[in-house]
Amino acid sequence: MSSFTFSRSNLPKQLFINNEYVNSTGDAKLTVHNPKDNTLVADDVPIANAADVDAAVDAAEKAFPAWRKLPAVQRRAILTKFADLIEAHAVELAELTRITLGAPYESFGKFEAGLAAEAFRYNAGWIDKFAGESFPQDDGFLKIVRNEPLGVTAGIVPWNGPLGTVGLKAAPALATGNCFILKPSEKTPFASLALGPLIKEAGFPAGVFQVLSGDGSTGALIASHMRVRKVSFTGSIPTGKKIQEMAARSNLKRVTLELGGKSPAVIFDDANLDNAVTWTANAITGNTGQVCFAASRVYVQEGIYDAFIEKYKEAMKAKSGVVGDPDEKETMLGPLVDEAQFKRVSGFIQRGKEQGQGKLLVGGARIGEKGFFIEPTVFTDVDPQSEIHTQEIFGPVSVVRKFSTEEEIMELSNNTNFGLMAGVFTQDINKALRVASEFESGMVGVNCVSLMFMNAPFGGSKESGLGRECGVHALRAFTELKTVMVNLNY
Repeated sequence: MSSFTFSRSNLPKQLFINNEYVNSTGDAKLTVHNPKDNTLVADDVPIANAADVDAAVDAAEKAFPAWRKLPAVQRRAILTKFADLIEAHAVELAELTRITLGAPYESFGKFEAGLAAEAFRYNAGWIDKFAGESFPQDDGFLKIVRNEPLGVTAGIVPWNGPLGTVGLKAAPALATGNCFILKPSEKTPFASLALGPLIKEAGFPAGVFQVLSGDGSTGALIASHMRVRKVSFTGSIPTGKKIQEMAARSNLKRVTLELGGKSPAVIFDDANLDNAVTWTANAITGNTGQVCFAASRVYVQEGIYDAFIEKYKEAMKAKSGVVGDPDEKETMLGPLVDEAQFKRVSGFIQRGKEQGQGKLLVGGARIGEKGFFIEPTVFTDVDPQSEIHTQEIFGPVSVVRKFSTEEEIMELSNNTNFGLMAGVFTQDINKALRVASEFESGMVGVNCVSLMFMNAPFGGSKESGLGRECGVHALRAFTELKTVMVNLNY
């Protein structure tokens, strides 16, 4: 019988340190609201302070020697059981996120819990297969390269994927023998805080996997801590830069940054039109557009531009029809996360209309009188220098432009500091591969866009990030290479 008892009426409001729920040593608290109606959810979620962070690091350091030496079969069993427990409690965990994120279960909560569970299973499978290297000893020396854990590591996860990103960060860290401190977003803390009973039930020793709620001040304490050896962060570019600076100024800790995007989708005349419309409409409305790799710039070749616009407009109108109360089963799109995000997205739309940055094709209005619901929105004929074309809006807002030549559109696609995701839609494989290689982007979809896979590297180029998550690359990010040289000639 699981010890998991958290629910909407019994929210986790303590830090999870050394396998126990404890109160913060400070008095500072977080306040969170339900974005569907802006009602208060809680105003007493602890903000971990320096003493709390130190306590978690102390416990992790104490646990690390035994955890790193735990036989692979035992560590694998713990991670696999934890995956099973996440899956078993997917509905409850998703609800704990939904009350402050507003993401419906059928379209997002179920997916996110599944992603987290699969991340732990996938990385558990690597534990006894993450091999090192050896080199020929014809010079009289055998060279062995080992993958060794870093020690105390941490993950700062975003509000738009608060459970799924736990899997992407914690699973490879724990699989490679590190201890891990999780810091959830101040906007969506409850699913992370509720993991405590599952961590214990799975069999993680005390201090191996801990959770500290907090705001940016807590994240800064982690990023600048002299005994934290690695921090993996997902969030905005400005915050990512601050974390990298704090990491460098402290102990030069390892940093993985998964940051923002303004992803282009390039649709050529020979593309399958219905496929292109489906992918681009889904890509900008998934999680109400609050996705780092959303296809927010859509470029369509002139030969099919009119036909695409007609179908894209209808698809986006249809998306407005499934916006609603995230607690209702039939709802597919919920509200934006909070008032601040609603004002940000609404501001972009309002300025886009008032300043003539583009022509409003569809959407642009608030839905209802309470909560933070907004219509999926499209601007056409957008000025490429305008803010709606160049800046990440992080809502269900896309811009569309017509293009003529491949050379023209590749220059426009790459004229940005972002480089997370890109997509090319064509039935010419030579063109597809040529364009894919020309994109300045960490990931490219061919006849698809805005997706990821657990076994392939996920991350961006330029200011969209540093390092990669998923696959063997995540394991490498949480390990240190050690070269052992054996003299065979003495």
